Amino acid sequence: MNTLPLSLPLTPVATEASTDTELVSFALAGDDIAFAVIMRRHNRLLFRSVRSILKNDDDTQDAVQEAYLRAWRALASFRSDAKLSTWLVRIAVNEALGRLRSGGAQVVPLNAVTDTDAEPLEEQMQSNPDEQPEQSAMRTQVRQQIEARIDTLPDQFRTVFMLRGVEELTVEEVSAMLDIPEATVRSRYFRARGILREGLSRDIDMAVGDSFSFAGPRCDKIVAGVLAAIARESAVVHS
Repeated sequence: MNTLPLSLPLTPVATEASTDTELVSFALAGDDIAFAVIMRRHNRLLFRSVRSILKNDDDTQDAVQEAYLRAWRALASFRSDAKLSTWLVRIAVNEALGRLRSGGAQVVPLNAVTDTDAEPLEEQMQSNPDEQPEQSAMRTQVRQQIEARIDTLPDQFRTVFMLRGVEELTVEEVSAMLDIPEATVRSRYFRARGILREGLSRDIDMAVGDSFSFAGPRCDKIVAGVLAAIARESAVVHS
């Protein structure tokens, strides 16, 4: 009687569903795909963390790439009971701060408590932000966003808001123009303001969530650059 041969156990491979701990194990075993998954999983977090320090996209990308190389070289020292994201961010932040120091900037550790922590927020902001070109562009974007939101108001609210809020007419003037009671002008105006606040708040929340996004070509560039550097280093080690 013929019997089928037993199938050999498959070697585990890294996938998007793999945990960080599994990915580290795969990467330590020489699986470059595992480290690529690690990078894609944590790219945005590292980019935003470093970007908050260096404030420049190109410098940030270089620093993140170097941070990943440092992490790859030290991967064996990662403790599985720690969070990989925390470990990576610390490496990336140290890389960013090191670049600032090498450039001659005075660097205050992020965990240090300084006198500015107790200063009113207004005093820490730039004294004349309206004089900067970036602020003018930002005001234009905000204005366009507000205009788009006003356009979405219900007709009866939108007209009242345009006259009362944008044109700054009095309640009495709006009442006379639209032939509606003053109480209706007030209620519609405040209701329109509430709708706008809710809409703009949602826009801001979504925009904050999308701020300094790190996907697509930039993410691919980091992954490709790090993998190429890893391949070069590995070739030297095994030559």
